[in-house]
Amino acid sequence: MRKIVVPTDFSENALNALKYACQIFKYERSNIYIIHAYADEVYQQDRVVKRSFLEELKEVTYQKSKKALQETLTAIQEYSPNPQHNFSTISAFGTLTDEINDLVNQENMDIVVMGTRGETNDREITFGSNTLQVLKYVQCPVLAIPEDYTYHPPKELLFPTNYMVPYKRRELKLLCEMTGSFRSTIHMLYIDPLKQPSLRQEDNRLFLKDCLHKADLKFETTSEKDKTMAIAKYILHNDIDLLVMVNSRHSHLEHMLYQSTLDWLGLHVKIPFLVLQNLSR
Repeated sequence: MRKIVVPTDFSENALNALKYACQIFKYERSNIYIIHAYADEVYQQDRVVKRSFLEELKEVTYQKSKKALQETLTAIQEYSPNPQHNFSTISAFGTLTDEINDLVNQENMDIVVMGTRGETNDREITFGSNTLQVLKYVQCPVLAIPEDYTYHPPKELLFPTNYMVPYKRRELKLLCEMTGSFRSTIHMLYIDPLKQPSLRQEDNRLFLKDCLHKADLKFETTSEKDKTMAIAKYILHNDIDLLVMVNSRHSHLEHMLYQSTLDWLGLHVKIPFLVLQNLSR
């Protein structure tokens, strides 16, 4: 049973991410948890000066959240009446990252699927602050869906790697099952071809090949020195449907996990972005 978390702020971007989750896991029996964390909405009210008024505002916001979650649930069940999918809704007074992490730990979640931007939808950025926090700190894979992205099957995936990261079997199994459902090709892009691979790198490459056995793996290299540019060029020239990266020390994503770099990538590459967290759970 696949366990999926989809946070929502009731924006079109959030609903689009929920629709994508239903599509990409349409072949798997899944429990999909739709969560709304509303602490920021309460504390951002400038007029809150008394504790009694705070409690009243919390209750009002909670009731609005429950109603909006029910409306979201109705909409997604009409969009994707899949008998293999069970939905749950959660309204939580807390910060989004903390609430998602608690849910991930309590329910042993497999993946978080969310939009790249939320209700504020600032056109000057690609990844909103909540999305960036979740990408950095939530302890399970995160799949970020760009604004207005129209779903189509993930047939071609790009996985940039230097083969230095000791990948987690559980997270690779998730990727393996996803790609197996669509008979996908994964392009393993090595961005440091001038250096002779070490024995560790060779072993990690064999480990990847073993864990991702349901996909067609293509091992590629590039002479492009700028990692972000190398990824963007490869995606544009090879019709890539989904970008896969790992959040770990010595990974390409560690180099890229800065707001400006991610935004540059997002502005040039408007495809879903899967982050494997490489954390023990």
